[in-house]
Amino acid sequence: MSAYHTPVLLNESIAALDVRDEGTYIDATFGGGGHSREILRRMGPKGRLLAFDKDEDALANAPDDPRLTLVHGDFRFVHQFARYHGCDPADGILADLGVSSHQFDTGERGFSFRFDDAPLDMRMNHRAHRCAADIVNSYSGEDLERIFRLYGEVEGSGRLAELIVASRARSPLRTTEDLGRAIEPVLPKLFEHKYLAKIYQALRIEVNGEMTSLEKFMDQAIRTLAPGGRLAVITYHSLEDRIVKNAIREAWRDGVLERLEKKPILPSEEEISLNTRARSAKLRVAGRRR
Repeated sequence: MSAYHTPVLLNESIAALDVRDEGTYIDATFGGGGHSREILRRMGPKGRLLAFDKDEDALANAPDDPRLTLVHGDFRFVHQFARYHGCDPADGILADLGVSSHQFDTGERGFSFRFDDAPLDMRMNHRAHRCAADIVNSYSGEDLERIFRLYGEVEGSGRLAELIVASRARSPLRTTEDLGRAIEPVLPKLFEHKYLAKIYQALRIEVNGEMTSLEKFMDQAIRTLAPGGRLAVITYHSLEDRIVKNAIREAWRDGVLERLEKKPILPSEEEISLNTRARSAKLRVAGRRR
């Protein structure tokens, strides 16, 4: 598990679920299985856990436990799968929206600019048709500018898009090296890594339809919760945190959810020192009204 991914806000998120012996729970983002294993450890022999991941690599992390059902699919369909597997309603639903360490650290997956000459892939699901190379080579300049601005909040998105369009006219952009060379004129010398991180975030979100999936997940997760059930969602950037916060607020105004924490729970300085990828994490917790 630790080699694949170190779970963020593990104790805080599992405590928020208030796991009961015979409860039914959903881990919407299985990943390395850290959160799922802790849920299984706290529940009794009659408890049930339904876990999702659309990355085939994550399936190899599944523990051999009869209480666990693992679904290879997108968490946007959480309500349908929960009904199909007899886990509707659920006593608790958890989602950790971060990209796994395994995905960042495996060069051929194309999630990180740290690797020279890695393919521009970024697909969470290997079976998906569209990858990052398809986007940078086929999207119009206007569409490229839009995704960099909306999903990466990249300064100078228009100029960035122009450079990509001009470069691909000479030769297709297939690798991280190709993309880096194309956009080199706009890379800030002192903040190059931060700028590249925003670009790669925007491309990854577009490739995997992350914002649409999250919006659908929040709607379905709230529908799937049992009265008194808990929802815990860990976000890593302002775009997804805004979606989670607004969905909880709207359900609170409709009298469906209660906000159990007025402010997001943040990782401790100790956790950040041990796992720097936790530094931007926020945990939001809500409960279904009885």
